[in-house]
Amino acid sequence: METSRIAIVGGGPGGLYAAALLKRLDPAREITVWERNAPDDTFGFGVVLSDETLGGIEHADPLVYEALQKDFVRWDDIDIVHRGQQHTSGGHGFAALGRRRLLQILHERCRTLGVELRFRSEAPHPDELARSHDLVVAADGVRSTIRDTYAADFRPRVTAHRCRYIWLAADFAFDAFRFEIAETEHGVMQLHAYPFAPDASTVIVEMREEVWRSAGFADLDEAGSVERCAKIFAEALGGRPLRSNKSAWTTFRTVTNEHWSRGNVVLLGDAAHTAHFSIGSGTKLAVEDALALAACLEEQPSLDKALAAYEEERRPVVASTQRAARASLEWFENLGLYLDQPPRQFAFNLLTRSRRVTHDNLRLRDARFTGSVEREFGCPPGTPPMFTPFRLRGLTLRNRVVVSPMDMYSAVDGDPGDFHLVHLGARALGGAGLVMTEMVCVSAEGRITPGCTGLYTARQADCWKRITDFVHAQAPGTAIGVQLGHSGRKGSTKLMWEGMDEPLDDGNWPLAAASALPYKPGSQVPRELTRAQLTDIREQFVAAAVRAARAGFDLLELHCAHGYLLSGFLSPLTNRRTDAYGGSPEKRLRFPLEVFDAVRAVWPEEKPMTVRISATDWAEGGTTAEDAVDIARAFAAHGADAIDVSTGQVVADEHPEFGRSYQTPFADRIRHGTDIPVIAVGAISSWDDVNSLILAGRTDLCALARPHLYDPHWTLHAAAEQNYTGPGISWPVPYRAGSRRPQTGRTDAPKPRLTLGS
Repeated sequence: METSRIAIVGGGPGGLYAAALLKRLDPAREITVWERNAPDDTFGFGVVLSDETLGGIEHADPLVYEALQKDFVRWDDIDIVHRGQQHTSGGHGFAALGRRRLLQILHERCRTLGVELRFRSEAPHPDELARSHDLVVAADGVRSTIRDTYAADFRPRVTAHRCRYIWLAADFAFDAFRFEIAETEHGVMQLHAYPFAPDASTVIVEMREEVWRSAGFADLDEAGSVERCAKIFAEALGGRPLRSNKSAWTTFRTVTNEHWSRGNVVLLGDAAHTAHFSIGSGTKLAVEDALALAACLEEQPSLDKALAAYEEERRPVVASTQRAARASLEWFENLGLYLDQPPRQFAFNLLTRSRRVTHDNLRLRDARFTGSVEREFGCPPGTPPMFTPFRLRGLTLRNRVVVSPMDMYSAVDGDPGDFHLVHLGARALGGAGLVMTEMVCVSAEGRITPGCTGLYTARQADCWKRITDFVHAQAPGTAIGVQLGHSGRKGSTKLMWEGMDEPLDDGNWPLAAASALPYKPGSQVPRELTRAQLTDIREQFVAAAVRAARAGFDLLELHCAHGYLLSGFLSPLTNRRTDAYGGSPEKRLRFPLEVFDAVRAVWPEEKPMTVRISATDWAEGGTTAEDAVDIARAFAAHGADAIDVSTGQVVADEHPEFGRSYQTPFADRIRHGTDIPVIAVGAISSWDDVNSLILAGRTDLCALARPHLYDPHWTLHAAAEQNYTGPGISWPVPYRAGSRRPQTGRTDAPKPRLTLGS
């Protein structure tokens, strides 16, 4: 592959390291770096690099690694200071150095290798560079000129966030990574600080936009801002001043791009992607980009294949990091929600905010700290958080695991049969505290598919009683709940594996909804329900609830999510009514609350009732996270015992932000915004996730679906893997012989015993 002339625009760590690597791999290459600023210009202070990144540098260029090693400041602890209390967690392993020193090392390496560095120089127009060079690397930062020039090809998306922050420095070294919270008359402010030299630390001060304005920072110049920040955090600084370096308040912007290359032009570092500074990943990602780009150019037979391989390798890593960074930055944006948490739980919540640090790996890093959090939470000795009990009205769940509702599409005329007995019975035997049915429909017309279960006949109630009797007799201590719902405009469709949300080829039944809007093009158009028809449907829910009580269910959940009938009233995208049931949020809530009240009136007083909602529609103009708090608060005021927090599936043109535990921030916000218990759901897949979410106070219960399809005994196995045998779990007597992991063949080789000289 011919890449003899390479232009790199941007003289930050990513661009410089890419230049050094590419020149080292082929000394004959002519490589030029354009940087508009002076060699020693930098707008930050310290840089944190992970052991993983350093390992890649050591392997690719030992000389750069050796130079970095000489200047690194290393530490293990994180200090969290809130309301006069400091909590320290150790074992984290950080390495940092000054950004200016990092650039000097890379400048020296580039010059030694023969890279041409052009400082105080604007690069030629991207078109000219692309014509005159074999490869153009756009490493020109978050405001990349090259990316903007070719925006139609790269298709960037830049998202601004809610906090203002400023990069400053202190002329002394903190002895840990320090987070400090200041509750001022204007609102909450936070300090992020870490050492980068024996006598210097980076200090970042951050706060929400409205706090920044209220505190008067918008009217202060650079010097005034620096002095004011030093006064606010005087205790953390020991009364010492802060200094700036062309520092200015700014708003973090998350950058993503649909494509990372265009012909022979490729994006690298912040030009391609950004990750919030609270997880310290900007320079790390740029350096790793450089390593991957150089490797792909070396390995692939052509430039287009190399750039495709580079993007294929890096995109999932970057996406994962950006999800973690987004979770972290949103945690700090919503910091005010957590201020009243118990001190150690607050510290644990902060440490696990990105979901990359978890209960289990934090326990490995610092068992003392994690144990103190568990004791404060109320975990008995040796009891993981997930195996602590939880009470809802008159029902005490022995642990925090819920088998989430999962449609099986296996009923006949709405009757649950042997499949449902085995399916739900197996999960009940598997140890979860609560097992939920699929959505059980309140009428034949309220089914999603011909294979959906119902509770609109006495025979169906008898079929369900057979299942609840089995659970109560054979899995004592496990509760079973029913989820009642009506399909609305999403009904009369094929079984999931025959075509999800596709209308039946024949035998369709009429649909009803808040408004006469089809779910997607080609879907059946529902009728808009009249007042009389709303009353009829409300009474169908009531009759189903009465049958559910007679069938022996321990808990009832009202399904107001995923675009089904009641959800369709809540969302402004699906409710276009102009009567008393449409328009304002209060009017859109009216019918779901009427149904809730009517069902609660006939559901046994001692038994809990929960509500599942879609906390966001993932679509412009739809329900937002803030709306979800108001919806949850309204149901809580009417007597809901918990909110089961899901998202989306309300409109077909949604754009979910999938990822591990991606829906839990919505549960977290509702829990702290309303004080009502919540059930978190959505790509929670490990017992470590469950422990982390519960101990951090982000949820009260965790509902898992696919993990229970993969392993019906997921909860029992989680107990075995954590060596837990307490009251939060009970192995069925016939299964107790399997309560230990089966033995396997040895995979370790004998260790050498002797070393003999030649």
